[in-house]
Order: sequence, then C-alpha cells, then structure tokens
Amino acid sequence: MQPPLPNEPVQRAADLAACRAMLRSGSRTFFAASLVLPADIANPATALYAFCRLADDAVDVEGGGEAALLSLRDRLARACDGCPLPIAADRAFADVVAQYAIPKALPEALLEGIAWDAAGRHYEDISDLYAYAARVAGAVGAMMCLLMGRRAPEIVARACDLGVAMQLTNIARDVGEDARDGRLYLPRRWLRDVGIEPDAWLRAPCFNDALATVVQRLLRAADVLYARAESGIAELPFACRPGIYAARYIYAEIGRTLERNGLDSVSHRAVVGPRRKAALLLHSFATSVRPGAGAHAPVLDEVCFLVDAVAAAPAPSRAVTATGTPWWKLGARAQWVIELCERLEQQELAERSINN
Repeated sequence: MQPPLPNEPVQRAADLAACRAMLRSGSRTFFAASLVLPADIANPATALYAFCRLADDAVDVEGGGEAALLSLRDRLARACDGCPLPIAADRAFADVVAQYAIPKALPEALLEGIAWDAAGRHYEDISDLYAYAARVAGAVGAMMCLLMGRRAPEIVARACDLGVAMQLTNIARDVGEDARDGRLYLPRRWLRDVGIEPDAWLRAPCFNDALATVVQRLLRAADVLYARAESGIAELPFACRPGIYAARYIYAEIGRTLERNGLDSVSHRAVVGPRRKAALLLHSFATSVRPGAGAHAPVLDEVCFLVDAVAAAPAPSRAVTATGTPWWKLGARAQWVIELCERLEQQELAERSINN
C-alpha cells in the first residue's frame, strides 16, 4: 500500500481551516483546550476531531442507518489507503493517518461504537459501558497520544483512560437529553439495583433520588479514571501537557457542576461557564510543570485491543516532536486564553439574550 501523496500546501491549509471552523462552532471544549496545544499538534488534532465529528454526526444529525455506516466505513478505508474523498475533513484526516502511522483499528473502533449507537445497543453493566466508551472516546485518546509522539503501551493506556472518563462524564451530564432521544447509557443493572426499571423509565424519564445515586456512581467511576490518566499526561511532551490537562480538568468540572445541581441531569444540563474554563486553563499551566505522581495502573480490560493495536503498528518513518510556548512565556499565553474566554462568555450571553 502506497502512502497518500501530500496535498498541495494551499489545499492543505484550506482543508485545515474548514476543519477548524467546524469545531469552533460545534465543539467549544475542544476549541478551548486546543488554544494551549502547540500548533504542530493542534493542527493534526483539529483534522482528527473534524473527521470524528463528521462520523458522529452521521448518527446524531443524519439519523444513522446502515447506509450511513457503510458510507463512513468506505470513507475511512479510502482515507487510510491514501485515496480520500474530495471532502476537507477526509483529506486532512488521510494526511494525519499517514504522517503519524495511526493503525486503522483505532478509527475502526470509533465507527464500531457509532454502529452500536445506531443499533440501540443496551449496556447492562459498567464493563459494557467501558467497552462502548473505549470505542467512541478511548480510541480518540489513543490517536491523540500518537499525534504527540508517544506510543509506549503504558502511556497509550492512560490516554484511553482519559477518553473513557470523559465519555462517562458526557453520559452523566446528558441523561435527560439522551432519554428524550430514546437512548439510555446508564448501566441497566445499576438502575435495577435502586429500583428503577430501565425501559419503563425510558418511556417516562424523570429525576429522583434513586437516579441521583446512579449518576453519582458513574461520576465516581469517571473520577478514578481521571486520576489514573494523570500519570500518562505527565509523560507527554511538555508543550502538550497544558492542553491535555485543560481537557481533563474541564470535563471533570462538568461532574462537579452536576453535583452542585443536585445530580439532576434530566431537567438541567450541566455547563462549565467560560470564566470557570479560563480558571481551569490557568490551573492546567501550573499543573504542567509538576512531576508525575503515582504508579502506572493496569490497562483497563476494555481498552486492551486499542493498546495492542498501537503496539503492533510500525512507528512513523520520521520521529514526531512537539514544540510550543517556552515555559517562561506560559503566563502570557494563559492570560491571552483567559481574555479570549471572557470574550466568548460575552458572546454567549449576547446569543442567549437574542434567543430569549
């Protein structure tokens, strides 16, 4: 198989700009974290997330279905073979796959998770939910790890932990929204343990104290994985750590916000405001200079196939390096991000006033 020919510089820049515009309007948490990633990582990460976003939209926006899934698999195969469709996200993703030697098993796992969504798969226990999260988020974490030039199994495993933790947080936050779409991700056994019959609840979703205990239990599972992930983040290139710590802290803060809301994610949706995001971004800079702590935990069983796929894949022909803002300029960078987040907050407030 021949590697894909690189796009012309003008085309490549246009593709990246299209990917960035897509994420800026639809994925503010990723956009905020990417502000403190070095450009040589933020650019391929933007291409990666744009392709993932398009794949996810095939279910969330276009309704999924076998035809959509077959189209996604065809697009992925073309991108991995170096013959992407003439779509900005596909071309940009094909470049990333080739440059960073991303094994096809990782994006294939993402598509498998999307197929599970389309099929309305049930998740009986936490292991089932871990398996789902490994596909739709752990695989993305593993791919991000490769973009940062880290392929060691123990570091990839921690990247998967972070992805799974973030997905568990998403599920805890979106219980009501998912239920109104006919979806239930909470472990069904956990629901039955507190006297909730899953299918009956799904027909008439409501919040009560029993449901709160299940949401809290899921947040605790996520917190364990967030803590495990930190030893891996500490092994990333220094220039990458602030952005990844930012993602870790911002997502974990969704859980804290949910707790302050009484764990009611049926009637309300927990949101971390721009100013709080800015504070967490600043904290991420401070954390990045600390040495890693804690022994490496075992690989989560449900992500072993991702770690093994990376271990079996050949490394890229050229070593991946990440350069970024020197440590003595991080304060200025953080201040710039905070000011930008404040502007975003003003923009959000203006949008809300118009919509109301």
